Amino acid sequence: MNWCTVLCMWLSALAAGAVMLYVSLKFLSPYFWEDLNYFMRQIRFKMRITRRASKGICSLTDLFMLQVQKTPNKPFIIYEGNVHTYQDVDRRSNKVAQVFLRQEALKKGDTIALLMSNEPDFIHVWFGLAKLGFVVTFLNFNLHSRSLLHCVNNSAARALVIGADCLGCLEEDFIFQLLKNNIGIWLMSKSSSFQHVDTLLDKLDNVSDNPVPPHLTDQTRMTNTALYIFTSGSTGFPKAAVISHLKALTSCLLLARCGAASQDIMYITLPLYHISASIIGIGGCIELGATCVLKKKFSASQFWSDCTKYNVTLFLYIGEICRYLCHQPKNEGERDHRVRIALGNGLRPAVWEEFLMRFGPIRIFEFYGSTEGNIGFFNYVNKIGAVGRASIFSKFLHSFELLKYDVWKEEPVKDKHGWCVKTLKGEAGLLVGQVSQSAPFAGYAGNQEASERKLLRDVFVKGDVYFNTGDLLLIDQDGFVYFTDRMGDTFRWKGENVATLEVSEVIGMLDFVQEANVYGVSVKGYEGRIGMVAIVLISDQQFDGKRLYEHVMDFLPRYAQPRFVRIMEVMKTTTTFKHQKGHLVNEGFNPEIICDPLYFLDEHVKSYIPLTKEIYRRVITGQIQL
Repeated sequence: MNWCTVLCMWLSALAAGAVMLYVSLKFLSPYFWEDLNYFMRQIRFKMRITRRASKGICSLTDLFMLQVQKTPNKPFIIYEGNVHTYQDVDRRSNKVAQVFLRQEALKKGDTIALLMSNEPDFIHVWFGLAKLGFVVTFLNFNLHSRSLLHCVNNSAARALVIGADCLGCLEEDFIFQLLKNNIGIWLMSKSSSFQHVDTLLDKLDNVSDNPVPPHLTDQTRMTNTALYIFTSGSTGFPKAAVISHLKALTSCLLLARCGAASQDIMYITLPLYHISASIIGIGGCIELGATCVLKKKFSASQFWSDCTKYNVTLFLYIGEICRYLCHQPKNEGERDHRVRIALGNGLRPAVWEEFLMRFGPIRIFEFYGSTEGNIGFFNYVNKIGAVGRASIFSKFLHSFELLKYDVWKEEPVKDKHGWCVKTLKGEAGLLVGQVSQSAPFAGYAGNQEASERKLLRDVFVKGDVYFNTGDLLLIDQDGFVYFTDRMGDTFRWKGENVATLEVSEVIGMLDFVQEANVYGVSVKGYEGRIGMVAIVLISDQQFDGKRLYEHVMDFLPRYAQPRFVRIMEVMKTTTTFKHQKGHLVNEGFNPEIICDPLYFLDEHVKSYIPLTKEIYRRVITGQIQL
């Protein structure tokens, strides 16, 4: 037997062994190879960030400048038919930087708040400020003056830039309070009728587009704060989640995890103040060197025509967007598109299946995460209904656990030694992520108390610390992760987190309200939960539906306005005097089973009107749209 024959035998044996190993692992763990591939890609992404940092690429603006050098003339933003190349955005953002460079009262490290709707100048202002080393705060343009003022003050902003579409929020008292606190106000206009308010557009016409001095952008540490993005969290007013440069750069890689590439064209309809649109979307395009089609706001009727017109290949979604698209009348051209990837969260299994059947074989990548959180999941195998996978490799990337949770006591279950108890496979539990150097929790700006409330200490051993997501998740026998519920004082409606304590405080301002307990209730055919409030009236006072309507319209964004009201004699509380919500949530708003007076927010009458059985029937059958 010559050496060639021996070599062939050895190679054949190795090949047969490899095949047997592959088949065995596939049989024992059907997703082993997908899990291994994802794990290796994650390691490569981490190495990419580290390698770039050694070359001075430590922030999103650094990464943007790198793409400007590589592809200056490539379209970056397409907005209402107008194309803005990478170089165009660079030069316009340089102009913004040049304007603010001349403001002696502002220095590197200061915070500047941004209140703008979706438009290219949002990105120009954001990047221009970032180039000067400012921390940028994104503000939700749905907020009213009281909440808005809180957000500006909470982030310690030294200035506020307001887009043309948001000028309506400029009430005189709001401006007075800002100026009183020495907060500069900049309008995206060429003139202003307000005293002591600066304008930006006229100044952009009169400055150069030269790059900013290098010393202002050098020596950025990846652990430094890049952004404040407000999140409702679990209690109180919106809180400023601290987004480090490292978190921003890591989040930018989510599109790459989907298999997106530089030739892709993304469609963004979500508001840019959301981390999904700004960091995952805009930042993701920069990471890839791709193009973004930016929409002022989501339009279900124009969605597919826009995708066809601009050759869109991927889009971002929240569950509501896909449901809205499925509810649109069918037309012959709705499958004539090039979309191949959809990335987002909150998509129900039923809507997911209907969406694929109706609009074609689009790869849907569902993910789980929060703006401030240190733990996330990614459904890289496109399993319908799952928010991600917890494979045998997962805990090499981040340490997490699901804890047994007492819904009524609203706290984790503990054993006789006082330690938290882990759930079993297939059992829903409270998701917590261990806080460490590789998975930090940066907390909330200016709110140490709220930051501490998000942490669980001494969970399994003395001294350990975990981030409390406030969410119940479930991991099945195959390792797929499913979202089951949002615990605590927050529910989600229309893609927004609604903090019940904030809404309760607003309603409690009325002089006929003694107690207000806000919670979310499910409505057939809708994602998330819609707001409902149980009210105990002050003795001898009457419920005034018209005043309540006017009050919530003045103080709350639309998604946070309770659509249903329940008038109660006594509010049930826990032994620690917390409002009980479980039984209220379960009973919902059905007048057939609730004896208490119920009311419904009627936008036509502009009042809360009695919720009759007929109104209830029309709501649950979809005849009344919420």
